[in-house]
Amino acid sequence: MEPVIERLWVPRNESPDFSTIEEFQEQLRLSSLVARLLIGREYSLESAREFLTARLADLPDPFLLPDMGLAVTRLQTAIENGEKIAVHGDYDVDGITGTVLLFAGLSALGAHELAYHIPLRLRDGYGLSAEALKEAAGVGTQVVVSVDCGVSAHAEAELAKEHGIDLIITDHHQPPPILPDALAVINPQRQDSNFPFQNLAGVGVAFFLLVALRKHLRDAGWFANRPEPDLRQYLDLVALGTIADLVPLQGINRTLTRHGLAFLEAGHRVGVRALKQVAGVKEVNCSSVGFQLAPRLNAAGRMEDAGLGVELLLEQDMVRALNAARYLDQCNRERRVLEKQTLQQAEAAVSAISADHTHSIVLAGEGWHPGVIGIVASRLVDRYYRPTVLISLDGDSGKGSARSIRGYHLYHGLQACADHLAVFGGHEMAAGMSLNKDQLADFAEALEAHARTKLSVDDLLPKLRHDGTLLLEEIDLETLRQLDGLAPFGMGNPEPLLVIESVRAMQVQVVGESHLRFTACQGACSHPAIAFGMLERREEFQGEIDLLVAPQINRFRGRETVQLRVKDVRPSLEARSG
Repeated sequence: MEPVIERLWVPRNESPDFSTIEEFQEQLRLSSLVARLLIGREYSLESAREFLTARLADLPDPFLLPDMGLAVTRLQTAIENGEKIAVHGDYDVDGITGTVLLFAGLSALGAHELAYHIPLRLRDGYGLSAEALKEAAGVGTQVVVSVDCGVSAHAEAELAKEHGIDLIITDHHQPPPILPDALAVINPQRQDSNFPFQNLAGVGVAFFLLVALRKHLRDAGWFANRPEPDLRQYLDLVALGTIADLVPLQGINRTLTRHGLAFLEAGHRVGVRALKQVAGVKEVNCSSVGFQLAPRLNAAGRMEDAGLGVELLLEQDMVRALNAARYLDQCNRERRVLEKQTLQQAEAAVSAISADHTHSIVLAGEGWHPGVIGIVASRLVDRYYRPTVLISLDGDSGKGSARSIRGYHLYHGLQACADHLAVFGGHEMAAGMSLNKDQLADFAEALEAHARTKLSVDDLLPKLRHDGTLLLEEIDLETLRQLDGLAPFGMGNPEPLLVIESVRAMQVQVVGESHLRFTACQGACSHPAIAFGMLERREEFQGEIDLLVAPQINRFRGRETVQLRVKDVRPSLEARSG
């Protein structure tokens, strides 16, 4: 299998209806460019207004989530009676932040007998731990609340019941046809859910549990003689987990993340301040969270114990927090070394894949570190643009991580291969599974067969989706400030990409080891441009070219200027047709 080099530039909307553009401009006070962009993304005037304001006051009633009333009634009783409550999380950033949110939030709401458990990736694997439930029962725990896991934990739910534990499951993964027999299963993906948004992260579901519980306690008069906590202070955790888990930054997720990023920037949480300092984060945005903060938190769970991430985010002392953040940074460096080694081995294995396997990649390696195979799977998706599964073999069994491409629902794919899997879970773009080694070949065949039914040859060619063409003269600082108002950008709300045609790159210079800097000229107008990692393509910047760019404000020493961040380049139409 050869790497995919070609990338098609495809309009996000083939035939946008711009008949309402003047109304958008007038009613929302937008530039023509930003109005066109919102219309091209199929926003109505009202939905665009809601998108731009993204008010916390417009969040839906948490009691629309299934079993929410059962959960908060039980938690109220536990808090009032001083019962022991344990939070059971997961070892990724979503699980870590959700655990911190529930532990700290329940404490702020009046719970005193609190504990938490995060499974060890290498020892316990994913999901609710039977051993942890037994230990909780052994110390008299009466209520266990899961976060980011549990929706498929039938055996563990039965075990909790046998030990007298009331289990409240909060999860966001795809539920099975039959739910575990728990006291409550709060999941927006449930078919009987009335909640207007399905794609919350695990930490988002946990946040709505806190909101509902606070209201329930308020209505019961609980805060008559004690302070009522401001739950907005936990939105930094919601933003961290939501961005890291790659759920769509649309609707409620975008609202929570937008406000949460402001709290991350403010840095009221000691552990967050330490993490930002160690990671060298100057400005908090989705990019710095996804590529600097989240990997260091994730490294704890990948390499050692995700509980270290929980401890950091709960820490109140800056000196201890800095020591913990530095240790996580060291874990992250070790993770990078392992990732590089595994990627090299996986790349070599790709060449041995059967020629019949054209629509998917399934690779297995003895001793591959389970903590890095998900990242390596993402790297292979970037390179080969196929749904990819990497499996770490240990004797007769294996644990796998999978990543997908646009148009292929990974969880549905694993459902189609369920006969060859011991257990699996996940969502559209990412999933995990366990299987017996003797099922590996059959699983690879089954996934390939399913992928062939869902993906055409065109689907296997990566597409760079853009928001239309523009002239350089349309870009100014005020327009870019309006574009900033569309953030945060990420999965489901991609950064605006625009095509500038018939441009000349003047004064092309090499910056750093692999970047290009130049001036983009179109007629009498010009703007500075930067092309990260494109040194090897320097020759393509000669003559008349088209640029695919993300326009942005470059802020340096208190001065703001327009800058074009180049995502791709091609010869202009005239050069291509000639």
